[in-house]
Amino acid sequence: MEKAKISLYQLFVLILLLELGSAILVPLAMDAKQDAWMAILFGMVGGLFLYWVYYRLFFYYPDLSPPEYMQKLLGKILGNIIAFCYIIFFIYIAARVLRDFGEMLLTFAYLETPLFIVNALLMLVIIFAVSKGIEVVARTGELFFVFIYFLAIVGFILIAFSGLIDVNNLKPVLENGILSVGRVVLTQSIVFPYGEVFVFSMILPYVTDRKKAKMTGLFAVALSGINLSITMAINIGVLGVDLTSRSPFPLLSTIQSIQVAEFLERLDVFFMISTVICIFFKVSLFFYAAVSSTAVIFKIKKPSNLTYPLGMVVLFMSVTIASNYAEHLEEGLKFVTRYVHPFFFIMIPLLLLGIAFFKNRKNSNQS
Repeated sequence: MEKAKISLYQLFVLILLLELGSAILVPLAMDAKQDAWMAILFGMVGGLFLYWVYYRLFFYYPDLSPPEYMQKLLGKILGNIIAFCYIIFFIYIAARVLRDFGEMLLTFAYLETPLFIVNALLMLVIIFAVSKGIEVVARTGELFFVFIYFLAIVGFILIAFSGLIDVNNLKPVLENGILSVGRVVLTQSIVFPYGEVFVFSMILPYVTDRKKAKMTGLFAVALSGINLSITMAINIGVLGVDLTSRSPFPLLSTIQSIQVAEFLERLDVFFMISTVICIFFKVSLFFYAAVSSTAVIFKIKKPSNLTYPLGMVVLFMSVTIASNYAEHLEEGLKFVTRYVHPFFFIMIPLLLLGIAFFKNRKNSNQS
């Protein structure tokens, strides 16, 4: 592992940027219809529990990365196999989010530009940033965080003053009962985006104040959940359930609707800037986790040497992952979140935590 130091504030910023990432783009938890905002909020509670699980694993092995404590807990062969599966998974998620970025830009402005070119431009910047180390990525996050939050607050105020929000679009509350919302929480919102904070298992060893990393992470997950819930409530309030569920980028459609005093409009460029920044950090963090894990498993002394070849894998996968955006969105929200995410974000971490608990209890009893 590299020699890096990350402050608690930088950890907080990175978690928030990752959680918002592509989640503010897509119609999140829309299977719950007008109660989607509630499903996101309930999913946040599960997200807090998942972060606690990841932190407990870090607590047991504070100086080891996930591939290293996987070998320690599962044995060298099985541990390496599981760690290698995580590498593929990290690359896959990075490619999916990069595809979200490309599709958004093609829809918004660059209608005639090939998807490969758009994705390649961002991927080259990400490769450069990750090759410089996680500390550089964290410091960059500090610079952009205040700017993004400023744009978010201004956007919320403009939507509120433009009179676009119709509260009736959020009614009736719990039309299909609490069980329908709970089903969406368990199958979708708990793992996307909250389970994705697992990637910080690779970063927690760099945090300067490790004891306070727990509360910092929990606060960041909670704040991101509140932000996503408010965002989805606004989308439904402005667009309605039907349009929100059918729109590939609901927040973009919401912001395009803003008209204040008949002159303040077409503010979607600010939306594009903020989402590009969030997606940059999300792809960077998953890409960094893939690079670091590969370096640990294959005992490569300079992880930066892996950034260009793995970066090309992410780039080409982002283009070939689906034939169109509708297929990409369907695969992500219906298949990946229901069958792939739970395995990597819930089942394996809980298994590892159970083994770590019994092993450490056994060692403490023997001593």
